[in-house]
Amino acid sequence: MTKKNHPVADVKQEQFLAEICGELDLILGYWSRYSIDTEKGGFAGKVNNANKQIPGAAKGTVLNSRILWTFSAAYSRSGNPAHLALAERAFHYTRDHCNDPVHGGLFWSLDAAGNPLDTHKQIYAQSFGIYGMSEYYRATGSAEALEMAIAWFRLVEQHSLDTQHGGYIDAFSRDWSFLEDKRLSAKDDNAVKTMNTHLHIIEGYANLYAVWPDPLLRIRIRELLTIFNEKILNKQTGHLELFFDEHWTPEPGVISYGHDIEAGWLLQSCAESLRDKNLIAVSKSNAIRITEAAMEGFDTDGGLWYELDTKANQLVKEKHWWPQAEALVGLCNAWQLSGDTRYQEAMYRNWLFIKKYIRDPEQGEWYWGIKSDHNPMEDRDKIGFWKCPYHNSRACMEIIRRLSPRS
Repeated sequence: MTKKNHPVADVKQEQFLAEICGELDLILGYWSRYSIDTEKGGFAGKVNNANKQIPGAAKGTVLNSRILWTFSAAYSRSGNPAHLALAERAFHYTRDHCNDPVHGGLFWSLDAAGNPLDTHKQIYAQSFGIYGMSEYYRATGSAEALEMAIAWFRLVEQHSLDTQHGGYIDAFSRDWSFLEDKRLSAKDDNAVKTMNTHLHIIEGYANLYAVWPDPLLRIRIRELLTIFNEKILNKQTGHLELFFDEHWTPEPGVISYGHDIEAGWLLQSCAESLRDKNLIAVSKSNAIRITEAAMEGFDTDGGLWYELDTKANQLVKEKHWWPQAEALVGLCNAWQLSGDTRYQEAMYRNWLFIKKYIRDPEQGEWYWGIKSDHNPMEDRDKIGFWKCPYHNSRACMEIIRRLSPRS
């Protein structure tokens, strides 16, 4: 094992950083050019690989919230008025269309004209609303944005918090009453509690805490970190369990390499937001453990496989865009924590893989993913319900923050 006590800049790192800076500009430029719905307002619900907007496509609240976060964070970094304009557009659309004026909280989806379509309350969507609005407040000082983020936090606490067993119930009907089908997507188990929802609750809560250091919010972030450490992280394998009943009994079946490597660095970031030395120490140890487990999912080409079906012991032989983005940050974080250059070299290999196979050299942005033969998944969205600028733009911003020379 090759180690460095203090990772230092070198020619290879400088080139990598310069390319990441350029990639961020390309991603933001793509979304500025192709995502805006000039006819019906807001943003297109779906754009195909030829960069054509699909008329009549539903518009997801998660997509809008992620655009809100992306361009708010980009504006804070760049001061570019074009980034602010996209953030403002996302703010107004989320406020005016995604927000339920009757029962509070965020709808799951809208029709193409911006009318409520699927009105159930997925806690995952509320979490991204909190994440996006708190970032917009950080960027602009909008009191209205902060008020909405706080209101959504209080609704989640009122309706979703499981006061008996801990954690949060995944979904509710429009009026916050019981909902039988709690699935986030058709591929997911219909579980009462999920890792994915809890990961994005703590992400949203930590971002809100950075601008609104409320005592109860701090308590909830601590509780969520404990849940990940004691309930969700499998201490034997280092992987995250994905689906649970209300008592936190896991339902085994899938390893998600992308969620593993994302959670490693993201939970550490959430712990650091509290400035608690003990929590930070635990989160750093877990970050290395989880990232090392996720290394099992890297192929020889540098790409990260999507999932492993543990029941059949069979890989889902696809490499989607978002695990590659999260891998860049997770590997960078593990390298910075440990000084182990295996992670640094894996990060560089992953970036070469992204440039060769995931980035669309002709139409721009990143493909949804590639199949096992390295051909793009051409039938999937370039912009859509799940295809957003959040993972890859955030990865670029994180890498720039971590590796840029300090003044």
